[in-house]
Formats: sequence, C-alpha cells, structure tokens
Amino acid sequence: MNAKILETENVTVSFDGFKALNQLNFSMDAGELRVVIGPNGAGKTTFLDVITGKVQPTVGRVLFKGKNLRSLPEYKIARLGIGRKFQTPRIYLNLTPRENLEITSNQNKNVFSTLFKSSTNLEKNNIKGLLETIGLTPKADITAGLLSHGEKQRLEIGMLVAQSPDLLLVDEPVAGLTDEETYNIGELLLTLAQSHSILVIEHDMEFVRQIARKVTVLHEGSVLCEGDFEEVQNDSRVVEVYLGKQED
Repeated sequence: MNAKILETENVTVSFDGFKALNQLNFSMDAGELRVVIGPNGAGKTTFLDVITGKVQPTVGRVLFKGKNLRSLPEYKIARLGIGRKFQTPRIYLNLTPRENLEITSNQNKNVFSTLFKSSTNLEKNNIKGLLETIGLTPKADITAGLLSHGEKQRLEIGMLVAQSPDLLLVDEPVAGLTDEETYNIGELLLTLAQSHSILVIEHDMEFVRQIARKVTVLHEGSVLCEGDFEEVQNDSRVVEVYLGKQED
C-alpha cells in the first residue's frame, strides 16, 4: 500500500463565523491522481489555500508526507515539494516557452542568470523532454504571449513540473478551453500522473470523466462522498447538491 502523501485532519477554516472548511478529513496516496469537485462555495479553493499555507486552519492540521505544515510560510511549503497551478496562467509572456521552463527549473530562480548563463547538456535535455511532454516543441522559441489559452495552460503545467514537486495542485485547468484543448490537458495530466502525485480541482464533468481515477466531492466544507466517477455521478447526494438531474 502506498504511503499517504497528503492528509487533512479535522481541518476547519472560519472567516468571520463562516466555515469555509468544516472538519475536513481527506487523504490521498503517493502516486495518486485525485479529482476534487463540488459546487461553488464548497471550499475547494480554501482547501488548496490551506495545503499551500496561504490560509492557516482555525482547527486541525495538514500533513504532507507525514509532516505537519501548520505555521509554515508558503515558500517553505513549496520547498518541501508542493507546487500549485492557479486558474489563470502565470507565465512570462515576453519570453519563449523554452525560456519560461529554463527560468522555472533554474535553482537560482533568477531571470538574469537563466538568460545569460549557458545551460548544461542535462538541463537542455530536460527542457527538451518537457517541451515534448507538454506538446510545445514546435512553438518552443516563439513569444509565449502568442500561445493560445490552452497552450499557456500546458506551459504553466510544464513550469510546475520543472520545479520537481512531489505533489502537483492543479486548479481548474480547463476553464474557458475548447473541447480539443480540454482533451489535450487531460492527456497531459494522465501522462504526468505516471510519475507524479496530482490533485485536480475541476468543474467540467466530461473532463473529470476523462482523467478521474478517484473523485472526492466537497460540500459545505466537508467531504460528501468519494469513489470512482460512476459511483460519484450516481450518488443521490451528489445529484442533489451538485450535478443536478443530468442524464448520459
């Protein structure tokens, strides 16, 4: 059995009396791809904020590989091996995809040193392989600002991978994408899941169907149910609070 890479124990987050998370108990194994869904206000973003240290739990604790993250600043949690992709791509629009990946993978995290210091053959090969993985080899040396929205999403996922995190947190990666771009993001995450632990927050149920191995449904800050896609889709509680009366 795989070790737990992430656990929350009775995590409650209160904002002026409103409980964004309410005694949330959650766990996922190392090497797992988990999708978290839930209606607006279910606590999904707060859940990621607590994991990354942006928000401290009012009650409870978050464990990453068994280590209590409480009171650690965001940068220290990131250094422990947690990388987060936000909904809106955060890339350097005036640089090329190759340069974006070089900057992110550079341990100094320094734009000047990355642009004016020669990369080693190993670094170059790693960047080349990552460009292939995210499907941007043909556009590796054009300005990133010219990429489509879907390509920018894939580039940022690549930038996240370049940091070599143990856990990738991916927040609604297909919002506003075409069906083809959505499919491409799904295939990329499935490829990355072969070598990474990935937690995905998402609303698009067809996308969830494409990638999900196990789905966790949040409602009012707590876990409503968990299971594979079909189990969750057919759960009467989920139908009531989230999916509505959708028919295949």
